[in-house]
This record gives sequence, C-alpha cells and structure tokens, in this order.
Amino acid sequence: MTPIGGCLPQTAAAVRAGLGKIGPSGLNDRFGNPLRMALVDLEQLPVLVEHFEDYPLNSTRHDRLVSLGGAALREALPPDAAKAPVVVYLGVAEPRTEAQHAVGAELLEFCGIQAGVAIHPLSRTFPLGRASGLVALREALKLLAGGEVSQVIVGAVDSYWDLPLLEALEADGRLNAGEISDGFIPGEAAAFVTLARGRAGDAGPAVRVIATAQGEEAGHLYSPEPYRGDGLSATLQALFAEPGAETLQQRVGCVYAGLNGESFWAKEWGVSQLRNAERFTDSLRIHHPADCMGDPGAALGLVMLGLAAFRLKAGLELAPTLIWAGSDRETRAAVLLAASG
Repeated sequence: MTPIGGCLPQTAAAVRAGLGKIGPSGLNDRFGNPLRMALVDLEQLPVLVEHFEDYPLNSTRHDRLVSLGGAALREALPPDAAKAPVVVYLGVAEPRTEAQHAVGAELLEFCGIQAGVAIHPLSRTFPLGRASGLVALREALKLLAGGEVSQVIVGAVDSYWDLPLLEALEADGRLNAGEISDGFIPGEAAAFVTLARGRAGDAGPAVRVIATAQGEEAGHLYSPEPYRGDGLSATLQALFAEPGAETLQQRVGCVYAGLNGESFWAKEWGVSQLRNAERFTDSLRIHHPADCMGDPGAALGLVMLGLAAFRLKAGLELAPTLIWAGSDRETRAAVLLAASG
C-alpha cells in the first residue's frame, strides 16, 4: 500500500507510467507553509478494527502505520493463514525517541490484529530504517535455512506523518521545502512479501532470491566520520561474492536504487556502481520509485523489492535485478533477484 496504489499491481502500474502523487499536506513547515508530502488518501486507508476502539493508539501516525501495515500484510497472507500463527519479520523506522521505539516494538502485534492473523512467537522487528526490510529478508532466509519453518512473511511499514520528526528533519536541512532542493519528500507505505524455500520437483515461485548482503557506512548522515561512500560499495561486493551470485551467468540488467532526492545517496550509488561496474550490463536500467511516491522511510527497501519481483514475474525484466537501500545511520543492505526457470 503506497500513495500511488492500494496494492502491488496498482503501484507497479503507476511507477511504470511515471505517475506521482506529491502535494501539500495538513502539516506546515517552520514558515507556516504546507509541507509537500506523498500520503495515502484517508478514504483509501482501511478503518481500524473494533479491537482498537477499546485500545486507543498513541498518535495519528500510529493509526496510519497500523492501517497501512494491516492492509499490506493481509494481501501477502497465504490462503490458510487463519489456521495457525504466521512468522513475520517486520522492518520499521530507526527510533529517535523512546516513544518511537515503543511504537515500533508493538507494531508487529497491532498489524497482525488489523490483518486478522495471529503472530508467531518467532516473529521479529528490525528498527533499522530504509534498509530494514532487506535486512529482515536476509534474516528470514537464515530462519528458513534452519528448517524450523517453511515460510516467513517479510514486511516493512513507515510514515513520516510525525510533526516532531519533520521539524527535526527540517532543522537538519533534509526536507525538500522552502529554498532547499537537495532534500526529500516525506512519504509513507507498507509492503510485505511471502518468502519460502524451494523444493525439488516444485514448480516453484516465479521469482527467486539469488543473494543478500548487509553492510555498514561509517560516515553515515549522523556520524562525525568522513563520508566516502564505502558502505554500499562493500555491501555490493559482498553480495556479488555470495555463492548464488558468483555462479550467475548474466550481469545485472536492472537496479532499484534507494535514491530519495538527497545528493548524499546519489554519491553513494555512483561510487558503488563504478567499483562494481563489471557486474552490470551496458544498458543498465535504474529505477527510483521515490520520485513518484516520495520517501516512504523504512518501507522503501521492501516496496522496491515488491516492484522488482512484479516486473520479473511479468517478464518485463529478463536479466537479474538488484535492489539496494541505505538507512540514515550505518545500515546498508542489498538483494539480488532473478526470474525462476
């Protein structure tokens, strides 16, 4: 669920057509002007279930997170989900305050209630920002490899509808507002995918995970260390060194990039692409959905992964696809997907 679509096919169609939804919001900048944001229309947000009438949530942002997350989780549920608890690995925002940390910790339970499904005790949250969904997917693969479960639902949800957070970001000069153009448009979204191990003889899913990697950027946005763009570059090098990627015959033909309008991320991607140039085709296609739907924070990595999988499944991409995302702090993550067969 994104500002440009209530489900994956709608969002994918809007991104492919270059349709955006960015406009004035009900929140103002420090000069009293409406902040430009990318938000899901209120009439598109599912009403919270009756459970929350007796358990009021903490804020409007919290309401939106549960509504967004519940809707997207319900879309990803397998047909027999109501019969047993499901394991969910959920990416959420990097907490700046204790209150935000508390909201992230309980989101997993609340999204399950909103979606009408029980959450398995093995479920986890990953409060790591934009890269959190891709990190969650990497950890879910480890859980699947252990054989304890047969499938894991991996998701991420976030919303910038948070006035104190927006004020802090504006003070840091990070919002595309007023005279600042080197900034991002705040957004919101939720995305979930079902991850399962393939078995011999199965027809299998249409898309498979080739490799994943996680790294750290010492010179991140809030670090005193110099910024050299090494974190993402090292993450991609680790990704391509994974067994599944090393034996891959094709070079990457498409990239879903975690660019959000800030030049910081463009520099990081430029360094990484140059250092790994031999892994990409000459006709490389680069997609950055944030130009249509703003920056959805912690949901960005999983939204891009869903869009990439959709295109691979539809046969719109034939070469392997790379998805990468970087968080405001040190976490960097990347995933390599390919069509099955």
